[in-house]
Amino acid sequence: MAHRVTLIPGDGIGPEVSAAVVRIIEAAGVAIEWDEHHAGVTAVEQTGSTLPQSLLDSVIANRVALKGPVTTPVGEGFTSVNVGLRKTLDLYANLRPVTNLPGVPSRYQDVDMVIVRENTEDLYSGMENEIVPGVVAGLKIITATASERIARFAFRHATENGRRKVTAIHKANIMKQADGLFLRSARTVAREFPDITYDEKIVDNACMQLVMRPEQYDVLLLPNLYGDIVSDLAAGLVGGLGVVPGANLGEQAAVFEAVHGSAPDIAGQDKANPTALLLSGLMLLRHIGERTAADVIFGALTRVMAAGTTITRDLGGSASTTQFTDAVVREIHAHRG
Repeated sequence: MAHRVTLIPGDGIGPEVSAAVVRIIEAAGVAIEWDEHHAGVTAVEQTGSTLPQSLLDSVIANRVALKGPVTTPVGEGFTSVNVGLRKTLDLYANLRPVTNLPGVPSRYQDVDMVIVRENTEDLYSGMENEIVPGVVAGLKIITATASERIARFAFRHATENGRRKVTAIHKANIMKQADGLFLRSARTVAREFPDITYDEKIVDNACMQLVMRPEQYDVLLLPNLYGDIVSDLAAGLVGGLGVVPGANLGEQAAVFEAVHGSAPDIAGQDKANPTALLLSGLMLLRHIGERTAADVIFGALTRVMAAGTTITRDLGGSASTTQFTDAVVREIHAHRG
């Protein structure tokens, strides 16, 4: 029986990289019925809403979605579709594995960490208010319920995936109540997992340590804002946002997405690198039990990367999106016999 998965192509380069990933997954023999829906600018043009109810209903029914990049206006316009999806579907855990890929230039090798970011509160609650002209206040919301939930997710992920250490990142030396609550919650959960080493780092020191000795980190546990910043910093250690995957996970649904932008400047030019969305697609495949196919695709991807002859411009090559996709598909067919 075919899996039914919601597909949100996104805008900008989103439709191109989404089409490439769908083609690669199909080449690996996975039977998926893609239920396509639009969000953001494209959805506004079609339905008048950035996050149509039909899209939400599809994700709720299918319980899993693959999402391409969606443009978020800066400083004006509609609110983030990504944040809206996370809040509406209670996708409380943002999971970002960060590892090196062969052939991808980076400052470090043997990086292997996982960023676990709380996804529903903190300053991203969007509770902002102009007190008087020229003075704006934003509320940082931290709750024990959400903090313990994301900490338990991090420790369970570590346990189930052979990880050895969870590091909570905070600024409790300054924000003693908000970040202090986050830390107390993490410590409470840590006692339930005695086989996992637990430690803590202040966020500014953690960032310095990341760019000096990233190998010391395993699983990083962060509240929302720090997690957003640190996850992009960590991606820079292995080649950038174009080569790292992302997932937003909840009890009832999971949305796997590219974490880079929509790159409208190259949209429609067959130049985009689909690797980030493809890696997110592999996380999706493992989530729905298609681990063998995920391993086959990952092997094909790493062989194409290592060869270096058919890689996209952002990685120093000259291949188009189509040529890169063709190369991965050929590798899949060659090793599937």
